[in-house]
Amino acid sequence: MPERDVFLTEDGLRRLEDELDDLKTVKRKEIAEKIKQALSFGDISENSEYDQAKNEQAQLEDRIAKLEMMLRNAKIIDEDDISTDMVGIGSKVLVKDLEFDEEMEYTIVGSAEADPYNGRISNESPVGSALLGRKSGDVVDVMVPDGIIKYEILTITR
Repeated sequence: MPERDVFLTEDGLRRLEDELDDLKTVKRKEIAEKIKQALSFGDISENSEYDQAKNEQAQLEDRIAKLEMMLRNAKIIDEDDISTDMVGIGSKVLVKDLEFDEEMEYTIVGSAEADPYNGRISNESPVGSALLGRKSGDVVDVMVPDGIIKYEILTITR
């Protein structure tokens, strides 16, 4: 599977680097200690503590590999390059839901930084991808599982 660009803000880059450092330095040691302790119980063929620790180790190593891949393919979004004329990655977009007459603000980020509950939506999400390349005043139809949502773009900021 080809690796693809991972769009990150400076803050997102720092968070991923901090997580990777924590996993490699702290979590690896914790899991190694769990494995060592489980081995001290004797026969590993029926040792659930050992199996659980090995599963944790596999999950940890998988997350480390994913983080390393993301960082290797990171494309940093420079705040100075974020346009306020057109929606792009890094843009803050104030939209109005035309059906419910509600305003919402979204920040368009790469998928590695998405946090929809805090208004940070992925450029790959239905709403994020529909907003990309649009301008203030545009009305955007967004296909979601429940149907189509119409948003009017009110403002675009950094």
